[in-house]
Amino acid sequence: MARSRTTGARDTGANLGFEAKLWQAADALRNNMDAAEYKHVVLGLIFLKYISDAFEAKHAELEADRAHGADPEDPDEYRAATIFWVPREARWTALKAAAPQPTIGTLVDDAMAAIERDNPSLKGVLPKDYARPGLDKARLGQLINLVSDIALGAPADRAKDTLGRVYEYFLAQFASAEGKQSGQFYTPSRVVRVLVEMLAPYRGRVYDPCCGSGGMFVQSERFIEAHAGRIGDISIYGQESNYTTWRLAKMNLAIRGIDAQIAHGDTFHNDRHPDLKADYVLANPPFNDSDWRGDLLRDDKRWTYGVPPAGNANFAWVQHFISHLAPNGTAGFVLANGSMSSSQSGEGEIRKNIVEADLVDCMVALPGQLFYSTQIPVCLWFLTREKRDGRFRDRRGETLFIDARTMGSLLDRTHRELSDEEIARIGSAYHAWRGDPGATGYADEPGFCRSGTLDEIRGHNHVLAPGRYVGAADAVEDEEPFEDRMRHLAATLREQVAEGRRLDAAIQANLRELGFGG
Repeated sequence: MARSRTTGARDTGANLGFEAKLWQAADALRNNMDAAEYKHVVLGLIFLKYISDAFEAKHAELEADRAHGADPEDPDEYRAATIFWVPREARWTALKAAAPQPTIGTLVDDAMAAIERDNPSLKGVLPKDYARPGLDKARLGQLINLVSDIALGAPADRAKDTLGRVYEYFLAQFASAEGKQSGQFYTPSRVVRVLVEMLAPYRGRVYDPCCGSGGMFVQSERFIEAHAGRIGDISIYGQESNYTTWRLAKMNLAIRGIDAQIAHGDTFHNDRHPDLKADYVLANPPFNDSDWRGDLLRDDKRWTYGVPPAGNANFAWVQHFISHLAPNGTAGFVLANGSMSSSQSGEGEIRKNIVEADLVDCMVALPGQLFYSTQIPVCLWFLTREKRDGRFRDRRGETLFIDARTMGSLLDRTHRELSDEEIARIGSAYHAWRGDPGATGYADEPGFCRSGTLDEIRGHNHVLAPGRYVGAADAVEDEEPFEDRMRHLAATLREQVAEGRRLDAAIQANLRELGFGG
């Protein structure tokens, strides 16, 4: 989501203005195509429009400076400015002019191939199947015209942000359309924001070994910009096992000019960053994954705290994250709620060993319905290698528990979203407890947050569910005297009973008119 808005409406996934209108128009052109397939058609075109816009802005700048030796057709001029070189046949103006032609699918494929040919970092990333018979070419031409209007006439910097917003919004809408199948490529941006706000990755190495479409990295960059930091202060590393999702991530980051080392491959069986020690790990691994082939990794060196069960990868992911943390590194990640209390297949023993190693810094229980791919409630884990690292106060032997299960508001019948204020409240509690410079003083808040000790966690058999620690919220004192309140309630009840009788009589009268009266 963008950093600023011109509208006064609350910034949610339900009221993004022009993005929503674009989505409605694009979805109308989908016809009967499956959302999972259509996703690549639309997002590929948005990406192509972005790199063409960026190219054209630089081209105009070089054209104006031609008298001083600038060459608008020199690819090196663009690469020096970290802008993708777009050959003539791939420029958006050419594609838009050819949009009505029946050969438009072949022309788009050729454009994608030409861009990959001239930009090695995009090799194998762009979709190149627009000429397939199953894709209606008239609708494709209409879609190109629709995308042509995105950021039309906007300055180059605003056009970049606008296209980025559209790309992100469309990712979310495709996630909603695909439902359970969307979990591998999309984490709701508000969940990502909680992780990012709490970890505050100002500088250092940021790693996501199951990065999906790259949302963690986008929010990290956005956090730095919002806090007047420098984008170049962080280095980004990621890995994604699903090839088509990896392509989405590469485009998602490129459209924002984010330089990242995103590898394709299975993180457990082919770790592409084996020597990386990250300052921050941000991740949303697949929940309760039973198909991770854990039986082939029984003796893996990553299993410092116990061998994870072959039927559930939760604690394999946790230990993979820990293995990649730098000496003062911190990890924040999403897991299913069962990870906080499960004792089956040795998971309870692994969790106990992690707790006893004093790695657990904070646990956050979130409400259900935050994800498109599952309705189950989830939790956030925050682990740190060193609770006495000199940056914050000495927290050895302590863990913060935050219960946010009652937060969020429903966008529709099945989807819930956290507000900006709720995200800030969760982050502020953690920063105050941790002793961040400039943070306010921390105090336990019954029903919401509490600082627990290692002995207390032992007393709960190493179960980490915040509800066990934060207690109940203080009851709000009712200033209305009991007698008055009962009088009002009784009067309201009498009114409702009378209204019920009136409605029953009206229904009976209607039934008699229809010939069904008793």
